[in-house]
Amino acid sequence: MNSNSRSALIVGIVLTLAGLFFIAAQAIPGLQDLVNAQTSWVLVIEAAALLLLILGIVLGTPEMAVPATIAAGIGGILFYQVTTENWTSWSYLWTLIPGFAGVGMLISALLGARERFPWRSSFDTIGTSLILFAIFGAIFGGFKMLGPYWPLLLVAAGVLLAIRQLVRQS
Repeated sequence: MNSNSRSALIVGIVLTLAGLFFIAAQAIPGLQDLVNAQTSWVLVIEAAALLLLILGIVLGTPEMAVPATIAAGIGGILFYQVTTENWTSWSYLWTLIPGFAGVGMLISALLGARERFPWRSSFDTIGTSLILFAIFGAIFGGFKMLGPYWPLLLVAAGVLLAIRQLVRQS
């Protein structure tokens, strides 16, 4: 398939998916409430992420899953912040971005880029991101919903790190 054919295929897929989404938004009342002027700009970010992923698959470059998952993750964070108006959550939610890259590395490996993105590196990146999320979330009050039990997340992260290090050494 030449590049013009691929481009036409990608545009066709994106237009089809966009049309199906807007049909679903009209037919499903709950989805219609989510798609409003306040949140629709975030959907553009999600659509760009989907376009990156489709582009990578069609062009045979599975590495495109990494920027696609980063864009999708940031879009998800922004959607959460827009709908909850919890803008201060950015002080700890940014730590999830390396984890989004790790998820993209996993998807890339599944799509054929195993030598470029080994499984272990992907899980290390995701794990580091989750540990940073736990630390920054604890410092900046991101776990108030857990009540007095949020320190258990820090204890669990510490225990997991210690066990992991002990397993590596043996």
